Amino acid sequence: MSREDLPEPDERPELGMRPAWRLTWSPCFPVAAMVEGHVWVLRLNSFPDHPMWTLFVDGTRRFDVEAMPESWGRPLRIGTRPAGPRAARRMLAGVREYTVYGSEVGDPCEDPFCCG
Repeated sequence: MSREDLPEPDERPELGMRPAWRLTWSPCFPVAAMVEGHVWVLRLNSFPDHPMWTLFVDGTRRFDVEAMPESWGRPLRIGTRPAGPRAARRMLAGVREYTVYGSEVGDPCEDPFCCG
């Protein structure tokens, strides 16, 4: 999937869902959630050079968002519960190699100022 192949807004049912985010203690992937049996992971990107967040579902990039959808709440707020260490490792297993923006589509950002 290239960056141009990302779903259109009306093809993003995730925007209306209400994930129960858990802290993962990962600087690149700070929160994850189990939603209807699927693992959701948010990657925090180098903003403003890239969109603020990228959503992965079951290890596959779904789309980028500039601002957190209202239904997703504020995942990094004080009071967000942490995932246990084992659960966090399991949830991040499918995305660990995608720390750099674009790496999940084979086009990693090579700019040393934002992703280097």
